[in-house]
Amino acid sequence: MAKSRLQQLTELGQSVWIDSLSREMLETGELERLVGEDSVSGVTSNPTIFQKALAEGDWYDSELRELASLGDTREIFFRLAENDVRQACDLLRPTHEETNGVDGYVSLEVDPSLAYDSESTYAQTLRLHSEVDRPNLYVKIPATRPGLPATEDAIAAGHSVNVTLIFSLQRYIEVVDAYLRGLERRVAGAGAVGAINSVASFFVSRVDTEADKRLEAIGSPEALALRGKLAVANAKLAYSHYREVFSSERWLYLASKGARVQRCLWASTSTKNPDYSDTLYVSELIGPETVNTMPIETVRAFQDHGTAAETLTKGVDEAKRLLEQIEAVGVSYDEVVDTLEAEGVQKFEDSFAQLLTGIDSKLKKLGVGR
Repeated sequence: MAKSRLQQLTELGQSVWIDSLSREMLETGELERLVGEDSVSGVTSNPTIFQKALAEGDWYDSELRELASLGDTREIFFRLAENDVRQACDLLRPTHEETNGVDGYVSLEVDPSLAYDSESTYAQTLRLHSEVDRPNLYVKIPATRPGLPATEDAIAAGHSVNVTLIFSLQRYIEVVDAYLRGLERRVAGAGAVGAINSVASFFVSRVDTEADKRLEAIGSPEALALRGKLAVANAKLAYSHYREVFSSERWLYLASKGARVQRCLWASTSTKNPDYSDTLYVSELIGPETVNTMPIETVRAFQDHGTAAETLTKGVDEAKRLLEQIEAVGVSYDEVVDTLEAEGVQKFEDSFAQLLTGIDSKLKKLGVGR
């Protein structure tokens, strides 16, 4: 029997995750089907998806009635989300065990309002790991500057994390360094590192969205010819750094103690521009020891007509030149990625605020709200 396109991706060393989780997906068996039929081996939860599920269905109504007495919508959300994540972790536990702890993870993010507060981010990371209490949980920490020490501290304490909202190559370098420092601190304290895992989530399509807007504003033939190329180049250069760091002497010492690599995870991989291929941010970013977390629509598109072939290590020199060309036509790479990080944090906060408002509205509709 011929292997599916997503199975071929897995054989090339890339794990397929999905970027949504809801009670409906769990209780209807949709997540189980994705794992069984589409080679899905991980999940990242998403407040926007959660809000939609909360607003459109009654999947959470019974539990909301039970939790209404807590009064705090943030606390209610985390109780609901923790239950979903716990169930998903249990469903993916066989995957976690079969892959020796490489895959089978479910990610739950910290409160986005903590993005610039290192101590509170770290404290909530510990709390979520304690309350979900599953070995295949990733707590998502934003890759803001204050998120770096929280990441290092979490790793040093022995907890697995998904470092999210990475846009710039410089910030990625800092994320990897925070991971290594956390491992080094743990090894120095005679702590075990073999069960610690991490992914560095590089956001992809948004880079093209922001860069293309600036290139179109310039409007020259040279600028317009560069549209739709920065995101892939950015990710390829990040992967090049990954390969360099995780073959260095510094890493080999940690690996000798049982440490695991921090894989690159390609996030935001749905294609926003209809002029581009709907599998662009999958087909161009395939390589060993990576993860692509896709919306269900992208999973289906790649399963239908994607091409599985290693591409991440191809065209690295061209990627370097592209960054030079982008600057030459008048677009600042630093301004693009700095804008995206600030907007990314704000979008997370706005989405979370809408989610809390939605919980409050649903409680009132159920007759248990204030």
